[in-house]
Amino acid sequence: MKAWSYSEYGGVEVLKLENNVAVPEVKDDEVLIKVVAAALNPVDFKRRFGFSRPLIHLFLQGNLLESKSMIIVPGYDVAGVVVVKVGSKVKEFKEGDEVYGDIIEKAVDEPKQIGSLAEYTTAQEKLLALKPKNLDFVQAASLPLAIETAYEALEKAGFSEGKSILVLGGAGGVGSLVIQEGQSRPKSMVHRVRHLAKQVFGASKIAATSSTAKLDFVKSLGADLAIDYTKENFEDLPEKFDLVYDAVGQCDRAVKVVKEGGSVIVIAGAVTPPGFRFVVTSNGEFLKKLNPYLESGKVRPVLDPKGPFPFDKVNEAFSYLETNRATGKVVIYPIP
Repeated sequence: MKAWSYSEYGGVEVLKLENNVAVPEVKDDEVLIKVVAAALNPVDFKRRFGFSRPLIHLFLQGNLLESKSMIIVPGYDVAGVVVVKVGSKVKEFKEGDEVYGDIIEKAVDEPKQIGSLAEYTTAQEKLLALKPKNLDFVQAASLPLAIETAYEALEKAGFSEGKSILVLGGAGGVGSLVIQEGQSRPKSMVHRVRHLAKQVFGASKIAATSSTAKLDFVKSLGADLAIDYTKENFEDLPEKFDLVYDAVGQCDRAVKVVKEGGSVIVIAGAVTPPGFRFVVTSNGEFLKKLNPYLESGKVRPVLDPKGPFPFDKVNEAFSYLETNRATGKVVIYPIP
């Protein structure tokens, strides 16, 4: 099959489009997926840079993989179709089912050799859900890792009805899902955008930071307060928040705007108490729980306007993602 891969750590220059990669074997609890669309995530390029070493037996402590013959196919998020090979223990899915999910259960601790940037990939049944009927494959592929990170972290933090939240990095893949749902509708259509935090958890107020260029975008997502971080310091706000969701690595500043008894969810950068590190564990049950919100339109994917990128432009898509200028998710489509 065709697949993007690398066999040494480095920048986009180590990525190669291969034409003869072996289709992965299907284990008893897995299905084989014909990939239709896949999304990129920062963890993909951080893993390629070697930032998450050591990564079990796949990697050495040095700068190279175990051997030049061992390739890693990146990619966590997938949307596609279950094809002929279904593991003997799989009960929920069958050939022809349209599914989506984050196919790597533990993002750092248990990497997968063959990810989603390929014609075919495998996934454990427990990591998948049926694709929401109202979403196309590009929209569905953009969601799993980001929406699970948003949802699981809010749940772990004990976020509940009536509480307030400040999202640092509101225009990013995770941040945009914490505060929004409606960007897929035409701009000319008058609509009320609702938030994951409000729709699912009942937030009383949502504030979010962004650059000047993305301020209107964050407002359009439904933030009650949009803060231009190039012009004002969020820690100077007169109000405090029950929870700060730090997606940009500013926990040392975030703790200054947390109410007594509140906390800071940290998904990037160093942790300062009362902040806590959150690393997502992929779980198809979370996707199933959120599917009704997606199918009703209360939660909607946000796609970066430069995409989707075609399969032969994966290296260009990563270069763009690594600038930290993406708005929403960067998706690869179509995949041959």
